[in-house]
Amino acid sequence: MGNEFVQQASSVEASSTVQDVATPLDRRLVWTMAVACALSIANLYYVQPLLADMGQSFHTSADQMGVVATLMQLGFATGLLLVVPLGDRYNRRTLIVGMLGVVTLALILVALAPTVTVLVVAGFVLGFATVVPQIIVPLAASLAAPFERGRVVGTVMSGLLIGILLARTVSGIIGAYLGWQAVYWGAAGIMIVLALVLRFLLPEDRQRSTMGYGQLLRSLGSLIRTEPVLREAGIFGALVLGAFSAFWVTLTFFLQTPPYHYGSEVAGLFGLVGVAGALAASGVGRFADRFNVRYATGIALLIELCSFLCMWLTGYWLWGLIPGVILLDLGTQAAHVSNQTRIYSLNPAARNRLNTVYMMAIFIGGSLGSFLGTWGWSLAGWNGVCGVGVIMLVAALVVYAINSKRAWVKQA
Repeated sequence: MGNEFVQQASSVEASSTVQDVATPLDRRLVWTMAVACALSIANLYYVQPLLADMGQSFHTSADQMGVVATLMQLGFATGLLLVVPLGDRYNRRTLIVGMLGVVTLALILVALAPTVTVLVVAGFVLGFATVVPQIIVPLAASLAAPFERGRVVGTVMSGLLIGILLARTVSGIIGAYLGWQAVYWGAAGIMIVLALVLRFLLPEDRQRSTMGYGQLLRSLGSLIRTEPVLREAGIFGALVLGAFSAFWVTLTFFLQTPPYHYGSEVAGLFGLVGVAGALAASGVGRFADRFNVRYATGIALLIELCSFLCMWLTGYWLWGLIPGVILLDLGTQAAHVSNQTRIYSLNPAARNRLNTVYMMAIFIGGSLGSFLGTWGWSLAGWNGVCGVGVIMLVAALVVYAINSKRAWVKQA
C-alpha cells in the first residue's frame, strides 16, 4: 500500500522542479507528513511541564532551569536561519532524515545528561534540529497541485499545531508516572521509527537551486525587499502568534487565581481544548483553494480578535473561557495556513527560504507576545493580557485594511 503513494509522489516531484504540479496528492502521503510534523515539533515542547522535576534531579530551582527551555527556543531560531534554507538547494528527503538523526542523538543526550551544563547544550542542539517540520511544510506545498495547495498545507499545519498543543499534556502525564527521562527516551525511539518511515515514504527530491550556502543566506534579505506579500504575511503571522503566546504564557497564572484556583495540570489540559480549533482550521485551506486566500487571512484575524473579546468579557467562567480557547487556536491556525499558502505561491524554487523568513518573523512575534503578555499580567492581570492580545490583533487588521485600500486604489 505504501509503495503506491510513494511512486505517485515520486512521479509528481519528478514531473516538476520549479513548476507547479497538476495531479492531486495522495491523502495518505499528506497525513504521513502531518503526523511527522506533530511528532517532530513535540520535541521542542515536552520540556515545559518537566522543568520543576528536572530542577529537582539536578538540585536546581525551576526558575534557573528555565534557561534550558530558552536555549531550546534559541536553537530552533538558529536552525530556522541556518538549516531550513538548505531545502532549496539539497534533497529535502535526505535533509529531513538526517536532521531526525540529529534530533534522536540530542534526545538521548538530554535523557542521559549528568549535569545542567550538558542538559543545556543538548537542549540547544535539540532545538536546532527540530526544524524538521519547517522543511516538511514547503515540501508538502511543492508536491501539492495548485488547486489543492491550501488544503494540503492546512492539513500538514494542523498536525504541527496539534503536536504543539498535545506535547505538554503527554509529557506532563508521562513525567508524573515514569519520570522526565522516560519522556525523552520514548521520544528518541519515536524519532528512529519516524526517520525510517519517512526515508521510504517520502518521494525523491530534485535540486531546485544552484546557489551556494552563502548565497542562499544572503538571498533571504533580497526576498524581504522584493516580495511585499512575504512582508505582509510576516507582519500578520508575527502579530497573530504574539497574541497567541500572550495568552498561553499567562494561562497558568490566570487559572491559579479566583474563581478557578486550578493547578498547572489543568492548564495543560486546555491544550486538548485547543485541538478542536486546530482540526477545524484545516477547512480554511479548502476556502483558500476556492476563494481569495487573503480574505481567509482577514477572517482569521477577526476570529482571533473575537476570541480575545470573548475571553475578556466571559473568561472568568469556564463556559466563556473554553469557547475562547477554541476560537483562539482556530484563528491562529487559519492565519498561518492562509499566510503560508500565499507565500508558497510566490516562487516555487525558494519555498524553503520564504518559509525561513516567515517563520523567523513569527518567532520574533511570539517572543514579543510572551514578554508583553507577562508584562500585561503584572500590570493589570487578566485585563492586561486580553488588552495586549486585542491591541496586537487590531494592529494586524489596520495593516490589512491599509494594504487593501492601496491595492484597491492601484487597481482603480
